[in-house]
Amino acid sequence: MRTFAFIGLGPLAMGMLESIAEMTDQIVVIDKDAQRIDRVKDLVRTAYVADVLDEESLQRILPDAVDVAIVDIPSDMEASLMVVHRLKKLGVAEIIVKADSDERSEILKVLGATRVVNSDREAAARIVPMALSTTLYNFIPIGGELVMAEVLSPAALVGRTVIEADLRRQAGVNIVAIRDEHSQTYRSFDREYRLLATDVLLVAGTEQDVFTFSDVPQSRPQKKKPRPLGTILKTLFKPGKDRR
Repeated sequence: MRTFAFIGLGPLAMGMLESIAEMTDQIVVIDKDAQRIDRVKDLVRTAYVADVLDEESLQRILPDAVDVAIVDIPSDMEASLMVVHRLKKLGVAEIIVKADSDERSEILKVLGATRVVNSDREAAARIVPMALSTTLYNFIPIGGELVMAEVLSPAALVGRTVIEADLRRQAGVNIVAIRDEHSQTYRSFDREYRLLATDVLLVAGTEQDVFTFSDVPQSRPQKKKPRPLGTILKTLFKPGKDRR
């Protein structure tokens, strides 16, 4: 399972955190607002009240290996720019950042952001599957349960022809087009085409089938918190009607 770092708890980060926490607890959260930290501390493994602009604190708090960092520092784009730059220096491979303009989006990309988003809850719903999977490159809801997605060719399919892979029957998805992961141009293919490790498949199917095909984790079992003894006693001896 991938390790996630949430730096700043703006609306985008909160939307993503709520969904990702259903799949894993491999999450560290940093925010200078103690009330925000208090709201999420039970969802994650570690949560810190800290100034994200303090480079030493950031290095000390973050785990050695962070797979995905989500940066959403409300009303402080300068801080976001600085944090993205430092995360890049620390070697974080995937950095998702909230931006408020196209110009700042471009700057964030130059500094090392791998994905820049401009909305909150809707964006979180689209980005969470990509953050959870190492092979899901893009995810586009079409309508109802139907989605289209870009998925890196699974290792088990490499060397097999499209007809041998039989994805429609085996995985419930259809290949619409294929491109190389280092190119944005899709190319034609036939049923005898043999899949390569660098192929990105544009597939269509139900959300659940696409998530399964791209190894998006399923929700983890939720642990039930023990009920306080006082609450149990109040329930047991709650006044009620005489049943005689």
